[in-house]
Amino acid sequence: MSKPTVLFVCVHNAGRSQMAAGYLRHLGGGRVEVLSAGSAPADAINPVAVEAMAEEGIDIAGEQPRVLTTDAVKTSDVVITMGCGDACPFYPGKRYEDWVLGDPAGQDIVAVRPIRDEIRRRVEALLDELLSGPSG
Repeated sequence: MSKPTVLFVCVHNAGRSQMAAGYLRHLGGGRVEVLSAGSAPADAINPVAVEAMAEEGIDIAGEQPRVLTTDAVKTSDVVITMGCGDACPFYPGKRYEDWVLGDPAGQDIVAVRPIRDEIRRRVEALLDELLSGPSG
């Protein structure tokens, strides 16, 4: 069976989606393909998001915000949106989840930690579900 592909989407692809992708890559250990993108990508990743993930031993400093493409959505099994609303393209047959999370943009590390921890909780639950699902 091929690896499941998960796409994380937020507006700027600079904070929430990058932290989620970082966790899924780290915790998934190569068992899941991970993509992330933004409907209006920022120029760089939020440095506070990088710092928050570094505290967890996960380095996302080398990642770059990417523009959301229809191909990325089409190749994904699960599309997780984080506050991009109507900007996220919808394709029938895909599994969509909308994670309502605080936006780390402009926040300090103290405000970003609980967002990071909630993302980790959700990623762990998603990973459990993806890897323990029906095999075939």
